[in-house]
Amino acid sequence: MEKIKPEKMRVGIIMGGMSSEKEVSLESGRNIFSKVDRKKYLPIPVFMDSNGFFWEIPVKMLMRNSTGDIESDLENEAKGIPYEKLKTLVDIIYPGLHGKYGEDGCIQGLLELLNVPYVGSGVLASALGMDKYASRKVLAMSGIDVPRTVAVSAGRWKSGREDILKEIENEIGLPCVVKPAREGCSTAVRKVLSLEDVCDGVTDALAWDNVALVEEFIAGMEVTCGVIGNDSPVALVPSETIPTKGVLSLEDKFLYGQGENKTPARLPEDVLKAIQDVAVRAFLALGLKAYARIDMFVPGDGRIVVLEPNSLPGMTPSTVLFHQAAASGITQTELISRIIQLSFEAHSEKKGPL
Repeated sequence: MEKIKPEKMRVGIIMGGMSSEKEVSLESGRNIFSKVDRKKYLPIPVFMDSNGFFWEIPVKMLMRNSTGDIESDLENEAKGIPYEKLKTLVDIIYPGLHGKYGEDGCIQGLLELLNVPYVGSGVLASALGMDKYASRKVLAMSGIDVPRTVAVSAGRWKSGREDILKEIENEIGLPCVVKPAREGCSTAVRKVLSLEDVCDGVTDALAWDNVALVEEFIAGMEVTCGVIGNDSPVALVPSETIPTKGVLSLEDKFLYGQGENKTPARLPEDVLKAIQDVAVRAFLALGLKAYARIDMFVPGDGRIVVLEPNSLPGMTPSTVLFHQAAASGITQTELISRIIQLSFEAHSEKKGPL
């Protein structure tokens, strides 16, 4: 007897995960869960634990303070989901994940093998988006301005520190910014004023990844611009992000009342339009899908410098993406619906992995 499909599309919303950004992921996941249009979709909360296993969790567990609180009760209060059973439970996965293993192509590759459609960019675009150095190479080849950057691998740092410091002094100069190549949420990001500080910054960054990036410090306005679409993407209204300290922090980005965002950014209309154009160009150059957020600097010299893409932007209640959508007349629920629909369209047209 043929199974009757449910009237509403089942959307598995994955949150938690294995990265340094799992607490933000929890906030994103439960906000997506609360804002999804229940006339169209049946949301199913899925928790990814610190070992990469999936659990279907009851709604009451969504209200726990931290991923650790949730993880401590999974065995007693949640239902384990073997990877191969995922397709029987959901019609599409909405990853509320951020950082390593969730935003870098890993979960996307797993879902491709399981033949489960998912929201957002595919394997390659996700991997490129997570690796700041690789994405900058692609963007530069596409004629898009990126910061001058020196990549420092752990092995090279161990064997040739003096040569690297000379290279940084000659090619980047001071002050500069040091960060891991594949972390988000401002993890281990610091502005440094001396070569001694560079040493501390690189050592700190290499605790998070095998490659640290030392990039030019760009004075000017930091802006961010959401993009939605697939082959013909559209940029939302750009926002100005104002850090409480010298470098934008995790709290500035995601915690209500901490950072200050202004939408639209306080720039002339022609500059706002140029930011949108660059955001769309970057989105297309990297092969991103459905939605993304492009972070940029406007130095005031006519350039627009792309720092990095975010292939799974934060979807917390205070995230700037919702501010930008609102400025375009799109509610949070409508934005989530558009993202889901765009993702379905991308998967329906793909040949091989997305």
